[in-house]
Amino acid sequence: MKADIESFLNYLTVEKGFSQNTVAAYRNDLSQLASFATEAAAKRGSIPSWAGLGRQSVLSYLLNLKERNYAATTMARKVAAMRSFLDFMMNEGSIKDNPSQNIASPKVGRALPKPISISQVRRLLDEPARQSKPEAKRDTAILHLLYASGMRVSELTSLNLNDIELKDGFVRCFGKGHKERIIPIHERATHAVTEYLDEVRSRLVANREEPALFLNARGERLTRQGLWQILKEYAKSIELAGITPHTLRHSFATHMLSGGADLRSVQELLGHANISTTQIYTHLTTEHIRRTYEQSHPRAK
Repeated sequence: MKADIESFLNYLTVEKGFSQNTVAAYRNDLSQLASFATEAAAKRGSIPSWAGLGRQSVLSYLLNLKERNYAATTMARKVAAMRSFLDFMMNEGSIKDNPSQNIASPKVGRALPKPISISQVRRLLDEPARQSKPEAKRDTAILHLLYASGMRVSELTSLNLNDIELKDGFVRCFGKGHKERIIPIHERATHAVTEYLDEVRSRLVANREEPALFLNARGERLTRQGLWQILKEYAKSIELAGITPHTLRHSFATHMLSGGADLRSVQELLGHANISTTQIYTHLTTEHIRRTYEQSHPRAK
């Protein structure tokens, strides 16, 4: 059963272009499904197989997940992973039909992103300079670049030295499906990255052949988890609650739209395949416009 899962994950990676993070999530979800199917087969005294996974088994699996109090979003992802995998198995001829096909997925309300204000962004970006540790210039460069570009955290940690062009002010990154996009970055961000490269990176790097732009204390590529820890520490030091790895990306999009950027341009910068994904930010900017209207119009007060 594990071999079938690996074949499916390879298909997602090679043919569908899924990101490493999505593939990792699917691996976890399908391994959980395989464990459940194996335990269920053992109780029946039968050999575990995907062909033995019927509609009743699928319903029992979903009930088991519900009893574990998984969030609706997690449940929906696990159902999607199961359905896609079983479709794959059916198309490969390994099973006759997909027992999950007509089973409804949990309804998930679209959560609105939670940006921080421009003044809060300014405080966060200025905070590393108040620290005495040698990595402060690296952290300044990271935070400035995240907010200047709207990149995902995984995109930023994947950057190599040759992906950033400081003279012309742009960064090249690879998003979901390994799609390349070129993002302009402003002068303050290029200055912060230049200072990091000139003064800090050479002291951190362990192997001179290391291509990664941002390095950890061991001189290796900074991980998503490492960046998340950096962000949490600075947010805590300025008493800024509710920060997540996506906060600066959400704030970038919201502030760009509030400042007059058109939706299509923000879609391109964020690397969204569908404009409907970008449109979730228009609700936030509409609220901003209404607040401004009510504060400014003489008859609205």
